[in-house]
Amino acid sequence: IETFRFGELKRDLTAGAMTEFQEKLRRQHEESMHRELEALVQTAGEAQAQICRKDFDGFKRLFHRFLQVKGPAVDWAKINRPPDDSVSSRARRRPSPASVLNKLAVVKLNGGLGTSMGCRGPKSLISVRSENTFLDLTVQQIEDLNKTYGADVPLVLMNSFNTDDDTKKILQKYKHHRVKIHTFNQSRYAHLGTKWRLAVSMLASVSWHCCFFIPLMVLYEHVGLNLCVIQPADRRCEFIMEVTDKTRADIKGGTLIQYEDHLRLLEIAQVPKAHVDEFKSVTKFKIFNTNNLWISLPAIRRLQEQNAMELEIIINPKTLDGGLNVIQLETAVGAAIKSFKHPMGVNVPRSRFLPVKTTSDLLLVMSNLYSLDAGSLTMSKKREFPTTPHVKLGSSFTKVHDFLSRFDKIPDMLELDHLTVSGDVTFGKNVSLKGTVIIIANHGDRIDIPAGAVLENKIVSGNLRILDH
Repeated sequence: IETFRFGELKRDLTAGAMTEFQEKLRRQHEESMHRELEALVQTAGEAQAQICRKDFDGFKRLFHRFLQVKGPAVDWAKINRPPDDSVSSRARRRPSPASVLNKLAVVKLNGGLGTSMGCRGPKSLISVRSENTFLDLTVQQIEDLNKTYGADVPLVLMNSFNTDDDTKKILQKYKHHRVKIHTFNQSRYAHLGTKWRLAVSMLASVSWHCCFFIPLMVLYEHVGLNLCVIQPADRRCEFIMEVTDKTRADIKGGTLIQYEDHLRLLEIAQVPKAHVDEFKSVTKFKIFNTNNLWISLPAIRRLQEQNAMELEIIINPKTLDGGLNVIQLETAVGAAIKSFKHPMGVNVPRSRFLPVKTTSDLLLVMSNLYSLDAGSLTMSKKREFPTTPHVKLGSSFTKVHDFLSRFDKIPDMLELDHLTVSGDVTFGKNVSLKGTVIIIANHGDRIDIPAGAVLENKIVSGNLRILDH
């Protein structure tokens, strides 16, 4: 018995020493980071230094929390499907628009660049239909809402350091539209290099990424808006997440789960490797987050004042253009759902979710699959079935400029189910694609689909050149 007690005491002492060592190591990392950030500020001019201090204060808090993280973000055994009453197919009642619209702001994340599609400048300035950009469509939607209901719903663009200047220049074109447009910048946080140190030593060389939840307080404090629109009859919802049914194209999307009696968002980066396939399954996790959120701004303020909104930190490894390997500390805005009172999901039609992350997505929204009305893209009534075709374009189509140069006109896709295009392929005018179409030009070959061609359940391969006479 005495031997056992001595062994137990030894383990306790060892564990205590290890905890003390880990705490000392964390403090050293944190003190080192504070010194590095202060040294960076010293390399800035007076005006820029003030902005940087604000950003760095937020980063210090995030870095502190990052150092406190112990073990995985979730225990897989505790994960359950959300209760049936926590995800509604629609809001249970619809308040009169006049009573709520003037308490609403529409916030659009406008921080991204179209670099993955070879574009320069804000992604929102890519042309979609009839020379209209994504931003044009957004303004048209809100303007139509204001005209229809006699409301004054503002558009708030959440810019980043990458998009702010270009966006402010383009906003001049909307001066005479019936929509007030506000902008503010997301916080910017530095990338981390090896051993949790900053990747650079000069402010001018800092590689930044964005963190955007906290600046939503700007809406409450300066725009004067305060309520979410959708309110079920039996309770006041402070946070509503629009979800939609998962397809094989959405297997990496975050999903709602029940975890320790709270509704939570689970992202793929939080999933243990052994359970990734289970996470991607459409059998267990049937819905995913569309990133359309309805949030009570007074509730955000309450949680901020109580310091009660700690989002799980996601560690995202990145390789910068120069080949430098870094990590960026991220938080997902949807993860805040666990902190709000009476949160819920609303399962919306697929039409509410039209992401454009690649030129394959862009081809869909540019085609006659969708009709454009007052800035809204809706599935054409001429399409006999409501599902969206699966489109996969090869690397020759990755950049928007190259993509556009390969189409004399966007093909008729009303009856298309699946399209795969690989290699050097071009499309003439008035081409029609139906059923499953696969076009593969091998290395060194080229395929020109002639004007007026109708391809229905066809595989096209080899070499087909059409030359000017």
